Amino acid sequence: MKNAGSMRNTVSLKAAVVMVLGLATTAFSQQIAGNESAKSPSSSPADAAPAPANSANEQILKELDVMRARIQQLEAQLKAQSAGHSSGDSVPSAQEQAVVPHNDFSGAGEQPVAAVVPEQAPPAKTNEKSEPFAFADWTWLSGNPRTKDTPYATKFFSPEIRFDVNYTYDFNHPADNTIGGSSEIFRHNEFQLTQLGVGGDFHLDNVRGRIMTQVGLYSQTQPRNDASIARGQWNLGDAYRYISEAYGGYHFNKMHGINVDAGIFLSYIGLWSFYNFDNWTYQPSFVSSNTPWFFNGLRVQFFPSDKLKIEPWFINGWQSYGKFNNRPGVGGEILWRPNGSVSVVLNQYALGADTLGNKNRIRYHTDDSIQVKYYDNPSRLMDKAAFTFTFDAGCEHGGGVSCVGNGPGGPKQSFLGFMEYDRFWFHKDLFAVTVGGGAIDNPGRYLVLLPPINGATAISGTPYFTENPGDPFKGWDVSGTFDYMPSQYITFRWEYNHRASNVPYWSGTGGITPSGGNTGVPGSFVPGFTPDLSKHENRSTIAILVKF
Repeated sequence: MKNAGSMRNTVSLKAAVVMVLGLATTAFSQQIAGNESAKSPSSSPADAAPAPANSANEQILKELDVMRARIQQLEAQLKAQSAGHSSGDSVPSAQEQAVVPHNDFSGAGEQPVAAVVPEQAPPAKTNEKSEPFAFADWTWLSGNPRTKDTPYATKFFSPEIRFDVNYTYDFNHPADNTIGGSSEIFRHNEFQLTQLGVGGDFHLDNVRGRIMTQVGLYSQTQPRNDASIARGQWNLGDAYRYISEAYGGYHFNKMHGINVDAGIFLSYIGLWSFYNFDNWTYQPSFVSSNTPWFFNGLRVQFFPSDKLKIEPWFINGWQSYGKFNNRPGVGGEILWRPNGSVSVVLNQYALGADTLGNKNRIRYHTDDSIQVKYYDNPSRLMDKAAFTFTFDAGCEHGGGVSCVGNGPGGPKQSFLGFMEYDRFWFHKDLFAVTVGGGAIDNPGRYLVLLPPINGATAISGTPYFTENPGDPFKGWDVSGTFDYMPSQYITFRWEYNHRASNVPYWSGTGGITPSGGNTGVPGSFVPGFTPDLSKHENRSTIAILVKF
C-alpha cells in the first residue's frame, strides 16, 4: 500500500505548484492593470512617466523567470514522486488523493484558493479471522467435490443439483440382474438412476440449513440397511427415505467459527463421500462401503484455527434413523490440514448399542485417513498425483460377544480393515486414473452388508447368509478407474472392480431371487430355492456424474 507520508508530500507539491502559478498570474495581472492605467487618455502627456513603467516591467519579467524556474523544479519533483507511486502495488483511492478546487484565475487581483486535503480514512481492520480451510484449493481430495463455484448462488441460498446414472455389467451374469454386497451398485446389465439430488444451502444472519434429496435407487437401498426402523411406530424408513441430508443450525462468530447443526448430516467415516461425484472411484473398498453414510442427531463444529476442525456428535446410532435400543451413540471428528497438500481426518464412534433388541452389546470404532498430494506441476502432461490411506478398527462387547477373543464373554466380534488408492491427473485435470483397493476382517459380520436374498433387509435377516456371533468374513478388492472431466460440473467414469471373499457372498449366475419373485415374508426360507452365491465378483461400470 502507498506510504501515508509520501502521499502528504505529493499533495503539498501539487498545492505549491498551484499557489505559485496563482501568485505569479495575480502579480502579473495587477502590474499590467497599473501600466494600462498609466497610459489612460485621462492622463495628460505631462503626467506620464514611461521610464519608471519600463523599469517596473523589467522587474516583473525577472520575477517571472525566477517563478518559472521554481515551477519547473517543483513539476520535476512531482513527476519523480508520481512515477515512484505508480510502481507500487496499488493505486491510491479517491480518499487518498488531494482535492484541489478549480480556479481559472480570470479575475485580476483574485487570490488562489489553497489546496484542500481531506482527513485520512481510518486504516482497514486486519484482525478479522480467516475462513477455515480457505487457504488452499481442496478440489483434488477424494470425498470432496471438485466444483469451484456455484453460478446461481445468492445471499440467501446456494443451490445444488446432482445426477448419478450408471450402467454396470457383472461378469457373474446374475439371472435376476441383482447385485449384492455394495452400497453404490445394485443392478446388472441395466442403466439405473442411483441418485437425483436437488437441494442446497440456506444462509442468512448466521442462520444456516441444508437440504438434499435422494430420489432413485438410494431411496430404497439406504433405508433397507437400517434395522432401527423396526422398533416403534411412525415408519421412519418411509419418512426419511427421500432425504440424504436435512439439518438446520447457527454459526457463532467465535474462534474461526462455531457451527451447531441438528438433523440428518453426512458421515465421513470411511473417507469416501456418499455422493459418487465427489470420490476418486465409484465403488469404494469395504472400509468405506460398509461404514455409515449418515447420522441422525446433533453435531457441533469448532474451528480453533483455519487449519483445524473439532466436531463432536451426539446421535441416535450407527447409520440409523432411530435408536436400536434406549442408548444413543457418541462420536466425533478431527480434521487437520496443515498445508494445501495434506489432509488428515480422524473419526471415532463409541458407546452405541447398535444391535436391535440387544441393549448390552456396545460398539466402538475408529476410522483414520490421510490424503497427500505429492506431485503438482500443471505444465506437464501428468500434472498432479496424490494418494490416500484409510485404516479402520473396531469391536463390540457384551450381550454375548467379546472384543478380545473367544472366551467366557462370547466369540470375538471385531472389525479390521484398510484401503489405499493412488490417483494421477493428466492434461490440466482433463483426465484422471485411480488404482487401489483394500481388505477387511469382520468376524460376527456385524458390518457386512446383508445380501438381499428373497428381499432380505437388515430387519429380517436371512437364513441363507447368517450374521451370528463368530461367523467369519474376510473380503478384499482391487479396482481401476478412468475419468474424463471436460467441465468442473461433470465426470464421465469407467471402472473395473474385482472383489472376493472367503465365504460365498456375491451374486452368482443363478441369482438370489426365487424363480417366481420374492416369496413370503422378506428374507424368509423358500422350499426348493437356493440362492447362487459366489466367492468372487468381477464387474465393469460406466457412469455419468453431474453436480452444479
